[in-house]
Amino acid sequence: MDLNTDVTVVISTYNRCELLPAAIESVLRQEASGISYELIVVDNNSTDRTKEVVHSFISRGDNLRYVFEPGQGLSYGRNAGIANARGAIIVFFDDDVRAQPDWLANIKRSFDLYTDIDCVAGKILPKWNSDPPPWLNSDHWIPLALQDHGNVPLCADEVRPLPLAGANMAFRREVFQHALFSPDFPRAQDLEFLLRFWRAGRRAMYVPDVVVFADVQPERLTKQYHRQWHARNGSFNSLMRFSEHVGSNGQILNNLATSVELFNAPAFLYRQLITACAQWVVAKARGRESLSFKHENRVRFMMAYIGKRYKDEFASRNRSHVAEVGRFIKAIVHKKIRFPHSQG
Repeated sequence: MDLNTDVTVVISTYNRCELLPAAIESVLRQEASGISYELIVVDNNSTDRTKEVVHSFISRGDNLRYVFEPGQGLSYGRNAGIANARGAIIVFFDDDVRAQPDWLANIKRSFDLYTDIDCVAGKILPKWNSDPPPWLNSDHWIPLALQDHGNVPLCADEVRPLPLAGANMAFRREVFQHALFSPDFPRAQDLEFLLRFWRAGRRAMYVPDVVVFADVQPERLTKQYHRQWHARNGSFNSLMRFSEHVGSNGQILNNLATSVELFNAPAFLYRQLITACAQWVVAKARGRESLSFKHENRVRFMMAYIGKRYKDEFASRNRSHVAEVGRFIKAIVHKKIRFPHSQG
């Protein structure tokens, strides 16, 4: 395989052939003088016209390749892209995202400037297809896969694990010699990968001039969508035990945070749940819709997180619920408990 290409862009797509052409065009039209790059579109077992769409670009001589990956899920798709990539830098891009013309040039420039970092991420700004509701401010951007951490470059590492979205994220190729995306996580795969990335001592850089725009579909503007998203996210965060990997100062811990557990969930998670409930009630009473909904979704996240731990571990052991609660209360009374603060 020829590895002299500067950058490989990977789009993993599933049954979104109507969105795909605009994403492909935005990559192929990059103002990237002096940079050699390729585009790989991974068809993640689509049943629509995805293959025909990609081959229509190939037939006109555009610099892209089609890869079929039968394993269903974004992790399988991205790993297939990595396996076929020729670039020293591998960039992940979504089929509903459109890149600014200087996007690739700014990614390459950032890696050249920050020689000690292994990942570059940037802004993912909204392209609204309909007017967003009044409550939907930037506090509610995460379920929309949007990202804006400001206009100053920021380092993200195990001390400051800044949340980074995979729709605009690039890595040095050698990172994937040691780790790939986990198929065990059909959701939250970016977070799970970054958790391993940070724990390996690697660093990322958020660069504000690395900009893409994401189409925001109307169905994502409903409260029901956001409620379901946060509940699912809580379950997958629980699967990787993410909250227990984060210490009181927000940094990634070398070992899991220890605490007395209730139904196999650390006690500090219950404190966070109670706090979120109180904040929800107060914001609701004050008529602050956006803030109230933010706290409501935090409650849904925490309940799903704790519920997943209960279902997967405690319930299968046929232990007494009454005895478990008694043991927990006794531990609190004797102050054998710590409550690290962590973000979900």
